[in-house]
Amino acid sequence: MPFTKLVKNKAYFKRYQTKFRRRREGKTDYYARKRLVVQAKNKYNSPKYRLVVRFTNTDVIVQVVYAKIQGDFVLASAYSHELPRYGVKAGLTNWAAAYCTGLLAARRVLTKLGLNEKYVGVAEADGSYTTTDPVDDAPRPFKAFLDVGLKRTTTGAKVFAAMKGASDGGMYIPHSERRFPGYDVESSELDAEVLRKYIYGGHVADFMRELEEEDAEKYARHFSRFIAAGINADGLEEIYKSAHSAIRSDPHIKPAEKAVATKTKHYRKQRLNAKQRKDKVRQRIAAAHRAAAQE
Repeated sequence: MPFTKLVKNKAYFKRYQTKFRRRREGKTDYYARKRLVVQAKNKYNSPKYRLVVRFTNTDVIVQVVYAKIQGDFVLASAYSHELPRYGVKAGLTNWAAAYCTGLLAARRVLTKLGLNEKYVGVAEADGSYTTTDPVDDAPRPFKAFLDVGLKRTTTGAKVFAAMKGASDGGMYIPHSERRFPGYDVESSELDAEVLRKYIYGGHVADFMRELEEEDAEKYARHFSRFIAAGINADGLEEIYKSAHSAIRSDPHIKPAEKAVATKTKHYRKQRLNAKQRKDKVRQRIAAAHRAAAQE
């Protein structure tokens, strides 16, 4: 057998290195992404939709996304910074705000697809575990899978608040009640009262009352935006109830108002064209003639 030299070229080393930048940076879980994106080969152009939930320091982002060869395309989106329009002036990243954002995204996408009247969801949230069932003489409910990204899926995590809001909004999202706050592992049952308390911000109200009694200075600093908006612990539940109703009545995107264009100041003189230069010379000659005649 003749000697064969092993050539370690680029093709060889590519098999042993990380291909994607987002994988190196730890921004994407490709194991989960492949299963959320891959589509049935026997269904032409039937995308698999994902309910993408992401959190920043000041915002909750909920998007309904589907994948193509070119990349991801967003069908509809909702942000918690839109909630002041519906009456939620502060606490835009807590559990109740994430629920409202998920509800807004669901009503927005169903309105876009014309399914908002067929699938109303849970009109008044009571904390019970429900899923959207198909309706007779109507298309099947809009189905999406929860995409948590790199967020830890611990019990009571806010990603499940957005999912619960979208599910109550009329979308069909396969899930169980195991990760909702109020679920007891030993009895394998969900306490609906605990979940309802989180949906309407009851845990925040309890903390507000406790902190106000123990340390008024820390309360004023911690809940400064609540105090500036005139929100107290007793009126918190009513605020979220009215927000849910307002979202259902008008989930449409309100375009941002464009600022009135102000006339810019020009500190350098504009260049004159040929006609203006000749007219300027003509005016100087006429002015010289008038001065000579006066003398």
